[in-house]
Amino acid sequence: MGIFDTSLNSIYMNMMLGLGTGAFYAIMSLGLAIIFGLLGVINFAHGALFMLGGFLTWLLLEKLGLGYWWSLLLVPLMLMVLGMLIERFLLTWIKSLDHIYSLLLTLGLALVIEGLMHKYMLGNDLRITYSAPEAFRGAVDLGFMRLPKYRGWTIIASLGVCLATWFMIERTKLGALLRAGTENPTLLQSFGVNVPMMVTLTYGFGIALAGFASVVRIPIETFTPTMGTAYIVTVFAVVVIGGMGSILGAIITGVLMGLIEGLTKAFYPQASTIVIFVVMVIVLLIRPAGLFGREH
Repeated sequence: MGIFDTSLNSIYMNMMLGLGTGAFYAIMSLGLAIIFGLLGVINFAHGALFMLGGFLTWLLLEKLGLGYWWSLLLVPLMLMVLGMLIERFLLTWIKSLDHIYSLLLTLGLALVIEGLMHKYMLGNDLRITYSAPEAFRGAVDLGFMRLPKYRGWTIIASLGVCLATWFMIERTKLGALLRAGTENPTLLQSFGVNVPMMVTLTYGFGIALAGFASVVRIPIETFTPTMGTAYIVTVFAVVVIGGMGSILGAIITGVLMGLIEGLTKAFYPQASTIVIFVVMVIVLLIRPAGLFGREH
């Protein structure tokens, strides 16, 4: 009976940790889903920009002495501005072409960003870490585990931002304009809406979500110049499972994949790194458009 209890505690603990990972997957895949669903851009630079956000956070905290909350505000804004510049001066030239061109362009951009970080940080030898804010030090006793307060904060903050974004896109006038701009930009522009600016802001907002994710995620892991590349493949798999362009699908699937990954670590840890891709293959065989995607 004691062994069973221990196993049960292990399952609960891994599910809780998986929920934290799932919240991270949700907010990262949400940014990708917004950019593809509303703009039709396959944004392979998302992981590199996430990595850049972690580096900017470290600069603000360690070099400029700004607090965590200022970083949480400024880093997403800085990445949003960078994203708007990328859309306006790079992506706008290929928006009428096939999706593969945006994939190749953003992949090249990711390689450039990663290469510059390698040069600036002298390769992979340097590892950056920074501590969680004072308010989130310590842990909360859940009975089956002691959950670090900061991990709890990352879950609440990430899912809160995800739900607020979903509400804005699906339940507000601004969201209706965004969807209308996707379906018929010419008609929307005839009503006096500045569609190009709206597109630029949308891309910037998707990148800002990656910036938010980097600020809340980096304190619980070590920053490296290649971390964005490691994450982008997994996050793209999450987006494909949920359905390319599905806002709700990105959120729900991100959380579910985190929980499934956590359960896999409890029962068969060796498979935890591939379980998401196994699920992706199964989903694509049964429903090629993804769980929440629309069949064309």
